[in-house]
Amino acid sequence: MNRLRKFSVFACLLTVGALNISASRAKAADAKRPNIIFILADDLGYTDVSCYGSKYYETPNIDRMAAEGARFTDGYTCGPNCQPTRAALHSGQYGPRTGVYTVGNIDRFNWRQRSLRPVDNVTELPLDKVTLANSLKKAGYATGMFGKWHLGEDKDHHPSARGFDEAIASAGKHFNFKTNPPTEHDEDAYLADFLTDRAVDFIDRHQDEPFFLYLPHYGVHGPHEAKEELIAKFKDKPAAGGHHDPTYAAMIASVDESVGRVLAKLEELGIAENTLVIFSSDNGGVGGYDRVGLDKKIGITDNAPLKGGKGTLYEGGVRVPYVFRWKGTVKPGQTESTPINSVDLYPTLVELAGGELPADYPLDGVSYASLLKEQKPLERGKPLFWHFPGYLGATADTWRTTPVSVVRDGDWKLLEYLEDGHLELYNLRDDLSETNNLASAKPEQARELHGKLHAWREEIDAPLPTRNTPVADAEQPKAGKKGKKNRRGQGKRAAKQAATAAAPE
Repeated sequence: MNRLRKFSVFACLLTVGALNISASRAKAADAKRPNIIFILADDLGYTDVSCYGSKYYETPNIDRMAAEGARFTDGYTCGPNCQPTRAALHSGQYGPRTGVYTVGNIDRFNWRQRSLRPVDNVTELPLDKVTLANSLKKAGYATGMFGKWHLGEDKDHHPSARGFDEAIASAGKHFNFKTNPPTEHDEDAYLADFLTDRAVDFIDRHQDEPFFLYLPHYGVHGPHEAKEELIAKFKDKPAAGGHHDPTYAAMIASVDESVGRVLAKLEELGIAENTLVIFSSDNGGVGGYDRVGLDKKIGITDNAPLKGGKGTLYEGGVRVPYVFRWKGTVKPGQTESTPINSVDLYPTLVELAGGELPADYPLDGVSYASLLKEQKPLERGKPLFWHFPGYLGATADTWRTTPVSVVRDGDWKLLEYLEDGHLELYNLRDDLSETNNLASAKPEQARELHGKLHAWREEIDAPLPTRNTPVADAEQPKAGKKGKKNRRGQGKRAAKQAATAAAPE
């Protein structure tokens, strides 16, 4: 009996030991997979961050991220405004695959005065899309999202139904805000602070397992509202380089405070070396419009030396800050000029997470995981593309952009404006401000890029606007809240065949 009891105790010890070894191995395996935090600002311009050139705005925490990691100089969004960028980030696909090109439906701006009818816009991320959160959750990650979703917030399209274990969506106001689902908060709460509270709580609760935290701020989108104590900080500061507004500066400071609180929580928990933190913006800043022939008063900031701003396909509209920090893995102090794009984030993060890309699901981006970890050159194989088959207004009779397709290949960038077919060609290495159109001086270069752009549109079945007979005094119909939800067959059919100042999107 004693012998049997001794054997049972020994067997128990072996079992416990095996379990401990198994748990240790599992923990070690998880340690090789980084936690991932993606902080996305809204409408933050390329030079609205100190480490990207601002001498007026103050962003010490984002600057510290850049000093401790990699700062990309040629980071791009997939769209000139909010929704197309977010659709690309979460689907890993260009607009022609999702149908999301802009915000709202085509009647937001009075296209009836123009020569083209825009392609109908999809306003909710189609349910057949396998999201980045879906793929990371499948790889064993806890997933949380707090902030601006903007890809549909009914039961089926809400982020909690698109791969996020926890999700609170909020946008529209910085004070007196509402959340979906309804969540209690202090009456005088500032949205950026509320979202950060939720984010650091999520980190606290999931510190012992791999997690993906998506923190998409509504700052610095209008209405431009900020905390009084931060406004006071900038009230007497001299303007610099087109940056001058103390309220806007205070909004940027709140976003930067959020970054600082997230970084501090990682240090407190001792998980900074196993956490990749990414900071970026969804499109260019609202400003720089005088350099595209519009009224300078429309903007609140300036993206100089870049041309244009949010709502244009010039660099000021689609080039944004992109900062990566992963202590002990991403080499500190890097300045990286390799172009990266919204659609690249999906394959990059899934590779870093040790996950699998979804089968029979086309992804348009490429992974730059090896570039981050080992500074290996990125082999893209194809240029970067944009397709914007609609209109974005500036004032009642001026436009931030008309329908346009764009390609960037190496240092060269070509824009094809679809109303009249005229081309603009720029060498971004020599002419970052896009002031010298070389389409006539370099016809062979223009022809080569134009051919690549046409081939890509054909390959991806990108729908084109159709002809419209302009009516000069046509009244703008009321824009509905919803756009088209189903674009089946839209591309093949289309291929064959007055705005408000400083519009919010």
